[in-house]
Amino acid sequence: MRVRHSDVREEGASAQADGDIPGGGAGAPGTVPGPRGGSRSARGTGGARPPGRGRRRVLRWVSSVLSLLILGTAAAGYLYYRHLNGSIQTDALNLGENKLGGSKPNAFGQTPLNILLIGSDARNDAENQALGGATDTFDGPPLADVQMLLHLSADRSNMSVVSMPRDTMLMMPKCTEPGGKVHPASKGLVQTNESIQRGGPGCTVAAWTELTKIPIDHFMMIDFKGVVRMADAIGGVPVCVEQNVHSRTRDGKGSGLKLPKGTSVIQGETALQWLRTRYGFEDGTDIGRTHAQHQYMNSMAREFRKNAKLSNPVKLNSLAQAAIEAMVVDTGLNKIDKLFDLSMELKKVPPGRITMTTMPWIYSTKPGLDGRVEPKPGEAEDLFRMVREDIALDGQGSASPAASATPGAPASPSAPAQQQPTTAPTAAATAAPPAKIAVTVRNSTGGKDGSAAKVKGRASEVAALLTGKGFTKVVADTQTGAEDISVIRYATDAQAADAAAVATALGLPAGSVQKSDQVAGIVVFVGKDWRTGGTPTPPPPAPTKAPDSAHALNGDNDQACMPIQPGFTW
Repeated sequence: MRVRHSDVREEGASAQADGDIPGGGAGAPGTVPGPRGGSRSARGTGGARPPGRGRRRVLRWVSSVLSLLILGTAAAGYLYYRHLNGSIQTDALNLGENKLGGSKPNAFGQTPLNILLIGSDARNDAENQALGGATDTFDGPPLADVQMLLHLSADRSNMSVVSMPRDTMLMMPKCTEPGGKVHPASKGLVQTNESIQRGGPGCTVAAWTELTKIPIDHFMMIDFKGVVRMADAIGGVPVCVEQNVHSRTRDGKGSGLKLPKGTSVIQGETALQWLRTRYGFEDGTDIGRTHAQHQYMNSMAREFRKNAKLSNPVKLNSLAQAAIEAMVVDTGLNKIDKLFDLSMELKKVPPGRITMTTMPWIYSTKPGLDGRVEPKPGEAEDLFRMVREDIALDGQGSASPAASATPGAPASPSAPAQQQPTTAPTAAATAAPPAKIAVTVRNSTGGKDGSAAKVKGRASEVAALLTGKGFTKVVADTQTGAEDISVIRYATDAQAADAAAVATALGLPAGSVQKSDQVAGIVVFVGKDWRTGGTPTPPPPAPTKAPDSAHALNGDNDQACMPIQPGFTW
C-alpha cells in the first residue's frame, strides 16, 4: 500500500485531521435500513460535533459533483427562484493567456459544451467554518481540491466527465486578475489544487486549457456548505461499500465516515464525509476518493431523475436557494434563465450514456514529489483528444447527426446564445492577396517539454514554403518557441481571415488558427509535429474508447461498490 502525503492541507497529525465530523455509521442515531442491508442517514451523522482540538486540518470534499443537481434543479424549478438572479456570484472565466475561445460547431451546426466543475475548500464564512477544520486556515487562501471537466457532446447523445486528482503536478500558466495583478507562470511543477490561489477559478480554467487544449465554455465552483444543504434537499443519495467502513486512523486522521456493508442512502454531513473520504477507500490515496466521487455523482444523477419529491415547490425552492448561495459561476452563466437553458441541454443525455473517468496518471519520480502524480504520457493525451474531438468515451459513438440536426442548423434551439460561438475563421474572400499578408515564422520544434532538440533552420524552411506559394512578406524569426502541435496565432480580428489563408496554404487545419494577445501580427509556430517535410506529421487515429487506465464508470451502473482499505473496517 502506498499512502500519499501530498496535499497542501493534508490529513496531518491531528485529532481529526481529514474531517472533524464524527461518523454516522451503523447504529448511529437517526438511521434507517438502506435498500441493500445498509443504513439510511436521516440527517447526516446523527451525533454532536466535538469541539476543536489542536491543529485540525481543513475539510476535504467534492461538492462540485453536485453541479449536475444544480443544473437539473434550475430546469425543474425555474419559476420558483427567478428572484435569485441577483444572488448569483460570478468570476472571470479564464485568467490565462491561452484563450481558445468557446467550443466550435461541427459540420451540422451542433456545438459541444465543456464545463469545468471546481470544488473549493474556502473557509471564509461562519457556516463553512462550523463544519470543522483547523482555525488557522480560516479566511486563508482556498484550494481547488476537486476538478472535473464535464463534456456534453455536440449532438447531446452522451456526456463525459474527466477528473484530475488533486495532487497532480503541473506547470502553472501566467494568470492576470481583472484588477491587473499578475501571477507569473511557474518555473517548476505546482500541485493542481493551488491553481485557484493564483487569481481565482479563472486560473484553474487556464491551467486546464494549457494542459488539455480543450476549449472550456464555463465553470461552476461550489463550497462545501453547499454539499450539506443540497444533499439534504434532494433527500439522500444511495452509495455502496463492500465491507463495513470507518474512515479514522489511530492518530485521528480520516473523514469520520462510518457505514455498514452494502447500500446506504446518505445526505447532509454524511454525504460530505463520503465525498471527502480517502483513508478507507481502495488503497487510501486520492485516486480511490475520485472513484468514490464518481459513484456518488452517477447515483445522484439517477436519483434526481426519479425523485418525485422534486416536483414539490417548497423542496425545489430550498434546493435552488442552497445551490445559488453555494456556487460561483462565470459571467456566461450569471442568470437563472442561462442556467435553465444549460440544464435543458444536460437533461437530454440518458444516464446510460454518462461516462465518469479519471485522468490517466503515473507517480512522479521527481525529487521531493513522492506520492504526487503526473499525467500519464500518451494515455492522458488520448483521453483529452477524445474530448477535444467530441468522441464518446464509452465506445458507443454518437447519435447520427442527420437524425438530430439539419446541416447548418443549430443543434439545440433552446441553448443559450453564448453557447453558440462563431465558427473558426476561414480563408474567405475577405483575406488579402498572399503577397500582401505579412507573416512571421518561428521555430518551435523542440516541443513543450523540451524533450527534442530544435531542428536548426526549420523556420527558414517553412518561410520558404510560404514564399513559394506567393507569400512574399515572410520573415523567419530569430526568436523561438515551444509547441507540440504547429499553430498559427494572430493579434486582431482584422487578421483572422489572413491567418486562415496562411493555414490553408500550409495545409494546417482551421483549428490550428488562434487569436492571441501574445503576438503582434500573424505568426506561424512550427511545432514538434513538423520537424521535416512540407506538411506536419499527421497524428495517429484517435482512440474510440477511453483507455482502461481512465477507470471508466457508466452512469447506469447501480451496482458499483467501493472496495475498503484493510484496517478500516469495523
